[in-house]
Amino acid sequence: MTANIIDGKQLSSKVKQQVATAVSQLIKKKIYPGLATIIVGDDAASSIYVKNKGKSAKEAGIKSFQHALPENIEEETLLELINELNLNDSVDGILVQLPLPSHINSDLVLDSIDPSKDVDGFSLLNAGKIYLSREGVIPCTPLGCLIMLRSIKTELKGKNAVIIGRSNIVGKPMAQLLLNEDCTITIVHSKTNNIHKIIKEADIIIAAVGIANFVKSSWVKKGAIVIDVGINRIIVEGKNKLVGDVNFNEVKEIASYLSPVPGGVGPMTIACLLMNTVFQCARRHNIDLPSNLIDLY
Repeated sequence: MTANIIDGKQLSSKVKQQVATAVSQLIKKKIYPGLATIIVGDDAASSIYVKNKGKSAKEAGIKSFQHALPENIEEETLLELINELNLNDSVDGILVQLPLPSHINSDLVLDSIDPSKDVDGFSLLNAGKIYLSREGVIPCTPLGCLIMLRSIKTELKGKNAVIIGRSNIVGKPMAQLLLNEDCTITIVHSKTNNIHKIIKEADIIIAAVGIANFVKSSWVKKGAIVIDVGINRIIVEGKNKLVGDVNFNEVKEIASYLSPVPGGVGPMTIACLLMNTVFQCARRHNIDLPSNLIDLY
C-alpha cells in the first residue's frame, strides 16, 4: 500500500478562492475586512510565516496591517498596541505570532485581544465556545486538519482518533473537534506509557508533538489516516530540511492517507486564518456569514 497524499497546497488554494469570493461579496456591501498581525522579535521562520499571512490576506482582498516589534519591547507597550487595534474599526482580526519573548506574559496578551477580533480562537471566550459546541472561532490549525479529513470523503463517525500532543493550540481543540464528529478520542503525550501501542490502535492519527520523524511505520496501523502537523528543521547532508513529526517515507507505505511536510497542514492554517477573519468581519457587522464558507465550518 502507498498512501494517498492529502495535498494541503491544492486544498488551501480552493479555500482561499472561496474566501476571496466571500470578500468580494462583502466589498459590494462597502465592508472591507482587515487583518492585523503582530510579530515580536526577528525570528526568521516566524517572520516568513507572518509575511506569508499578509501576502495571502492581500491576495484574498483582505486589508493587511503588519506590525513588527523589537525583541525587547515592553509588555505594556505591546498591550497598548493591541488596545489600539481593538478600537480600530478597520481591523476585524488580530493575530499575535507565537511564541513571544520570555519577559512577556503570552496569556495576558492573548486575553487582551477583543474576542470579536480573535481570529486564532485562543481567547478565553472563544476557547470555551469550542468545548460547549457553540458558534465561535475555531483555531486555524485544528480547523485546517478537520477540513483535510473531510476532503477525503471518509466517514469520521465511530473512528478511533489518537492525537499526539496536548497543546492549547492544536492538541486540545483538535480533540474537541473530532469528538464533535463522533470520533472516539485519545490524547497521548510525553508522560503516556506505551505510547506506540496506543497509536497503533488509531484509525486517525494527528501528530502535533514537535519532534522530527517521531511516528514510525511500526506505530501505524495499516490503512490509518495520518495528519502531520509538525514542522521541524533538521540538517541533512549539511543542508536545512523541513520534516514533520511523522517519518514520511516509512509511513507512506502503511497509511491510507497521509499529509506531507511541507505542503500539508501549513498552507491550510493560513487559509483558515483568512476564513476566520471573514467570519469575524461578518459577525462584527451583524450580517449573515458567507454561505460559501459555512459548510467548511
